[in-house]
Amino acid sequence: MDFNMKKLASDAGIFFTRAVQFTEEKFGQAEKTELDAHFENLLARADSTKNWTERILRQTEVLLQPNPSARVEEFLYEKLDRKVPSRVTNGELLAQYMAEAASELGPDTPYGKTLIKVSEAEKRLGAAERDFIHTASLSFLTPLRNFLEGDWKTISKERRLLQNRRLDLDACKARLKKAKAAEAKATCEGDLWNDEVDKAEQELRVAQTEFDRQAEVTRLLLEGISSTHVNHLRCLHEFVKSQTTYYAQCYRHMLDLQKQLGSSQGTIFPGTFVGTTEPASPPLSSTSPTTTAATMPVVPTGTGLAPPEEAALCLEEVAPPASGTRKARVLYDYEAADSSELALLADELITVYSLPGMDPDWLIGERGNKKGKVPVTYLELLS
Repeated sequence: MDFNMKKLASDAGIFFTRAVQFTEEKFGQAEKTELDAHFENLLARADSTKNWTERILRQTEVLLQPNPSARVEEFLYEKLDRKVPSRVTNGELLAQYMAEAASELGPDTPYGKTLIKVSEAEKRLGAAERDFIHTASLSFLTPLRNFLEGDWKTISKERRLLQNRRLDLDACKARLKKAKAAEAKATCEGDLWNDEVDKAEQELRVAQTEFDRQAEVTRLLLEGISSTHVNHLRCLHEFVKSQTTYYAQCYRHMLDLQKQLGSSQGTIFPGTFVGTTEPASPPLSSTSPTTTAATMPVVPTGTGLAPPEEAALCLEEVAPPASGTRKARVLYDYEAADSSELALLADELITVYSLPGMDPDWLIGERGNKKGKVPVTYLELLS
């Protein structure tokens, strides 16, 4: 009990000394040991890394789960070390509603058949979204969270300990300075003040040693931030890869759905186009089709053109005009619907021209010895 009381009294004395030193520094009444510029830069970089990691983590969580209530629920499950229950995505829920609507309104009607097709596509989109959320959480969010809850807590603990060692060191410097000043003024009590000066110098040496040791430990941890950046860079690449895969899957699912609806559109509404009668041109971009899937234009139908068999024969016999041909860059991959069309790959260059009487939404494209119709909305015409 006596030992505990003595230790408690000693700790209270140390805490009081640090508090006095800290307060005097804030009021400019005491000197403060400054860290070297390199150490200060390491501290600033560590703080910046922590702050931006927190922001990126929070916003990525919002991207993967926009519902704040669901995020709070998942957070509580994680803190309680319980498995987060499986949650239906919005796409899967929409698919369920569409399937139920088709069943009730009539699965054999044109509207019911279309609802079933769209519901199947939305279900696949929902499954792709679920895979993306799972992959992104494991490969990106988990490493960021581990840094904040592991490495950063260790760095913060060592920084607080360094701050205490620095306060102890400056307090010892202040005591030594006061002892020397008192010794200079004393005349008859020289031996007493000499002892005080020796004691203060001994305490200063011990405090300096502890401060230097702690500064080195903290410096090594702060220099480890470079390794953290390398790890986060690798995780960022994994996140981009998973996001690219997700949008590519969405693009393929919607393109398949568009083709299914386009094939049945002419049966339900003969003589009409798929989509709008005046499709808007997509934004010009040099990115891959997977990253621009959201702006993928609707392919115009071949209304007004000759039947596929007849068109194929005509294209073989038609030579390009002497003037009027242009180069065009392909914006998106395009799969030919029949032999009269030319399949396209994103970013390739082809020669295009128009023939009299052609639908304005289409051009004739040539690539080597291959020739066929190509949709204008998939091209960027070059001068």
